[in-house]
Amino acid sequence: MAVYELLDHTADMGFRVRAASLEELFVQAAEALVSIAVNPLCATPLEMRSLRCSGATLEDRFINWLNEVLWLLDGERFLPALFDDLRLEGDSVSALVWGEPRDDARHPPRIVVKAATFHQLVIREHNGMWEAEVFLDI
Repeated sequence: MAVYELLDHTADMGFRVRAASLEELFVQAAEALVSIAVNPLCATPLEMRSLRCSGATLEDRFINWLNEVLWLLDGERFLPALFDDLRLEGDSVSALVWGEPRDDARHPPRIVVKAATFHQLVIREHNGMWEAEVFLDI
């Protein structure tokens, strides 16, 4: 489960995640996004889905990744329980996502997240650790 910190904003919601690798940063951010939208402790890794996106820059890939996770969660009504084998290769991001069909009775929504945004996006490496700050349109 992601360890994340909520960031104050007047109209949106933000979070900060930290990880030892860039791949783990993408996983931590995806887990944080799911945790903000739905209680992930209710999810069971019953089915596997493949998730893939691309982007010209690291920032593009990061935001596109989060929005693909959001599409999986809301558009496909699939609740991720586990992100596995995340790969950053060239301009693409891919991962296996384990979870189950989303059922609002069992997985009640917390906050409706419309999108991950580029607003005040920060992705940086410092002293061997990666950190990202991202704001969500809610």
